[in-house]
Order: sequence, then C-alpha cells, then structure tokens
Amino acid sequence: MKKIILTITALWLAGVMNAQKQEVSATKVGNRIDVTIGEQFFTSYRFQPDEKYPFFFPVNGPVSGAGVTSMRNGQYPHHSSLFFGCDRVNGGNYWQEGLERGRIISVGARIVEAKGERVVIEDECIWKRPDAEAPIMDRRKIIISAPSPELYQLDFDIEMEMLIDVTIQKTNHSLFSARVDPDLTVKQGGVMINSEGKQGEKGTFGVGAAWIDCYGERKTGKEGIAIMQHPSNRWYPSPWFTRDYGFMSPTPMYWPENGKTTDLKKGEKIALRYRVLIHKGDSQEAGIATLFEQYMKE
Repeated sequence: MKKIILTITALWLAGVMNAQKQEVSATKVGNRIDVTIGEQFFTSYRFQPDEKYPFFFPVNGPVSGAGVTSMRNGQYPHHSSLFFGCDRVNGGNYWQEGLERGRIISVGARIVEAKGERVVIEDECIWKRPDAEAPIMDRRKIIISAPSPELYQLDFDIEMEMLIDVTIQKTNHSLFSARVDPDLTVKQGGVMINSEGKQGEKGTFGVGAAWIDCYGERKTGKEGIAIMQHPSNRWYPSPWFTRDYGFMSPTPMYWPENGKTTDLKKGEKIALRYRVLIHKGDSQEAGIATLFEQYMKE
C-alpha cells in the first residue's frame, strides 16, 4: 500500500511540476557562472584561481530569495557553501588550510546549455599541490532546473579518476558537502532530518541514509535544503557527518572498510551522483521522500 501511495504521489507531483517548470539561464562572468531562474538570481558557480576549490555561492531559496547556505566564518573558514573536496589525500589537503597544502583547480568550466528548462555546466578539475604529482582529476556535470516555483534543483554527476595510486587517510572531511545558513540550523531552531526519520546531529551523525533535509522558519515561511545521494554511488548509503550548527555531508572516508584508509588504484574511476533540492516548506510539504523515489529511478 505504501508503494502504491508513493507511486500515485510521484505521478501527481510529476504532472504538477511539468506544468510549472521555470525558465533557467546561465551566463559566464569572468571566473564564475551566474544562474537565474525566471527573474530571480539563484546561484553562482565560482572557480577563482585563488580559491581552495570550485563551489556554489550564494544558493538562494525559491520563496525568500535569501541564501540557504553559508559562506565561511572565523571558526570554520573552510566551509564554502556547497562544495566538493577531500582532506588527507596522499599527504595533501583538498578541503581546508592554505593553498600550498593542495587545491582543486578548475581547468575547463563551461556552459553547455545556457537557457531553457535547464542549464548544464561542465568542468574538469585537477587536484594539485606544489612539488607533488596530481593524485586525482575530476570531471563534473551540473544540471540546474526549477521543477516548480517552490522547488529548485541541482544535479551533480562527478567522475573522479585516479592519476596515480591514491591513499586517503581516515578523515571526516570528504566529498560532497553543504554549510547551511544559520536560519535553517538546529542550533537556531530549525530541523535536520534524514530519510530514516532521525533528527538532529545526535540522530543523524554516522547514520547511512539516502538523504538529509535541513529547514527552518523565515519571514516568508519555511524553507530548506536537502542533499540526496544516488543509490548507484560507491559506498551508498554513505554515513553522514552532521553538525547542529549547520553542516551535512555523506562522508565515506570517515568510515573506511578497514577502519584506517581508502585505497584507490591508478586509473580507477569513481562515479558519484548527488541531487540538491532547495525547497519551500518542511520535508513533508516539499515531498522529499517522494522526490527521492523519483531520483533513484533515474
């Protein structure tokens, strides 16, 4: 019965969203790509040469127009909104600390589809630090769409290719991550909930889950950001590293199979897919569980 209800709900949502899709457009401006949905600025993909890694900021909500992510602070200067990186890779750090420890360098950011029901951005990135062989190249494809006026969507397809043998020491800083705006955090009265119905850092930390959603109350009503990891991903469902102050990341390298390292061979390729939903309302009102059912079939 539950599957039937989810299927009916998914079909209804798909019909509603197809009728409400918003036009999306992208423009390259120097070392960033700006994305607009309808008449509203949504986000920028930033790949400046003096940054640790490419990232998205701001990431604005569909109703408030305000950011749902946060861009660093004095205590956590390495949290750059919505980003992808990793610490402790062959002695390098592609997550935090100075640029000399390691950088993820964009070498091919481009707009593939600039306007329509979606925009498509592609990039190639080299993981590099001085006086050391580059361990990884990643190729990323990002599809941005707006299924309805109350829901914005970013799809990430990322292929990591090992250029040499790679050893990643156990680290809580790995792969896809979001630093959430204070408005939406548990610390400020918001809700963090995973696909298993567990809430807050206490309930979600270290738990393998398909998705996590963070939402909170704003002057314009509830708004939130959810991250989904696709079932085809290596290590799915990765346990999550979460913090009530507003951080969430499916983090496989903190729970390696041997308890110490993740070892990858030269030439090995790892395909990872994530979906980020920026939505009005709470998880139930936004239909996050149903939207994941759709995603897992894609």
